Amino acid sequence: MIEFFVQYGYWGFFLASFLSATVLPFPSEVVLFALLHIGASPILCVLFGTVGNVLGGLTCYWIGSKGKIEWMEKYLGVSKEKVESVQSWVANKGAPMAFFSFLPIIGDVINIALGFLHSKLKWVVVFMTLGKFARYLFIMYIKPMVL
Repeated sequence: MIEFFVQYGYWGFFLASFLSATVLPFPSEVVLFALLHIGASPILCVLFGTVGNVLGGLTCYWIGSKGKIEWMEKYLGVSKEKVESVQSWVANKGAPMAFFSFLPIIGDVINIALGFLHSKLKWVVVFMTLGKFARYLFIMYIKPMVL
């Protein structure tokens, strides 16, 4: 399956990065290492990977934004007042948490929560981009140690 993504080069890596940032588990790093091994540009890989990963993360944010407070009350027993209080805090101060959306599993939860709590999208995008860019730079740094 990895060969499919590698075959399409940067666009394949873009898709792999997008998928790895959604709730679907996918190892985009393997595609990155394969592309670098065959001589792909590290700069273009970081750019395509970052954009794909951010768009995948925004998909999780969008999923969260479709949530309803009533679901929190019904399924988690959290009062409407508590949810609204957290929403207010997150809308004003929570967007920096998007930086950590590059973390496996937890990153998806962070993005869904930021969407559900209606954190300011422009700041979510800024911090998410910084985090995902830093992630791919770090991966590029450790690449010689892995290969």
